[in-house]
Amino acid sequence: MQTCVCVRQGIPLNPSGLSPAPCSRMASKGAAMASFHLAVKTISRSAGRSATAAAAYRAGVEITDERTGLVHDYTRKQGVEHNALVVPADAPAWANNRAALWNAAEQAETRKNSTVAREYEIALPAELSAEARRELALGLAREISERHGVAVDVAIHAPGREGDQRNHHAHLLTTTRRIGPEGLGEKTRELDQKTSGEVERWRGRWAEMQNVALERAGSVERVDHRSHQRQGIEQEATVHMGPSATAMERRAEHQAMREGRAYEPVTMVGQHNAGVIERRGLRQYIERGTEWLRDAGQRISGRLHAFAATLSGAVDRDRRDAAEAQRQEQLAAERAREQAQERQQAQEREKVAEKFRTIAGKREAGAHGYGDHNSDWKATPEALRKAVDAYNGANQHTKDLYIEQIQREPQMARAVGQLLHERELVLQRDRGMSL
Repeated sequence: MQTCVCVRQGIPLNPSGLSPAPCSRMASKGAAMASFHLAVKTISRSAGRSATAAAAYRAGVEITDERTGLVHDYTRKQGVEHNALVVPADAPAWANNRAALWNAAEQAETRKNSTVAREYEIALPAELSAEARRELALGLAREISERHGVAVDVAIHAPGREGDQRNHHAHLLTTTRRIGPEGLGEKTRELDQKTSGEVERWRGRWAEMQNVALERAGSVERVDHRSHQRQGIEQEATVHMGPSATAMERRAEHQAMREGRAYEPVTMVGQHNAGVIERRGLRQYIERGTEWLRDAGQRISGRLHAFAATLSGAVDRDRRDAAEAQRQEQLAAERAREQAQERQQAQEREKVAEKFRTIAGKREAGAHGYGDHNSDWKATPEALRKAVDAYNGANQHTKDLYIEQIQREPQMARAVGQLLHERELVLQRDRGMSL
């Protein structure tokens, strides 16, 4: 279900009337620490992405891109618990329509490398109820909309079926331009500059909002947006596992379960992370032992510190080796994916060009069904009929250039392919009616 929310000046914006959390409410020493995540990303044409596709996927809906003619249908996507639009109070009425909003965002940008949307990816506390998580996400969306004057599209996702069941999260997709009575206006340049500190400000604000909600829910968990280093916590970090390594480890774990044996990591990154987790436990044990020995006046604490230092050196070497191995694996996987994608796209463009050439040939030869008043020709969209007739009226050199353009340019191939697809749908419908 979609909800539209307006942000009005002077009205409290925190979910359930919560006020900002003072510093004293942040996690104190000894409080349990929950996981924190807020990352700001951009949706850019230079990466082959669009605001319409991003909005459709996150909200689990269908949106037709009026600029390209592409239909982005994600109505079968599972795991979307809630979606909502949050817009300024003086925004035009059409801004409350998801398809109209993101088509307007696309049409407002003219450069081929334009940033067409900005995304705030946030983790939601598993300790809260679904309603509390929803209100928390909408509260952040209201504050972003009021501060920057943008429209915010909120999509709350449930944890993946095979992943960590605590991984409740939300995507807040925002326009890159402020929106008012006249529609989309100036760019929000303050969010493009790292020196402005806006992103870090939102990270701190999101931590405050979560801690207030956790306290009101009676949870002892707290979050802190600062890194371990900034918090003064010395903790060895694990290395991020990409999709390929994660899939390999998951298959190995399932195989071990089927064979009734203990699971052992199979990738270098997985082995490194397992070692880190094991050494963390060892370090905690050593630190507790060191405290007890110091309190008891024992002299062997120095030896334990020396052992911990030696262990730290080994940890650093393992981390560097694992990071380099991961980088090489990611580069190789990325190159393979790009090459496979390029081959597939080239084959698809070739098929479109061949279909176009076949229709043009039948039209030029006066084949059955391709006369001006025949059914096959009437089923052809007007834009495609004009293109075919223009193609047949050109010389051979111009024809070859046109076919090469379809084969070489993705945008051209997509446009022609969409027209061919529309023609096939009409033909299928007409044939079904004649049976």
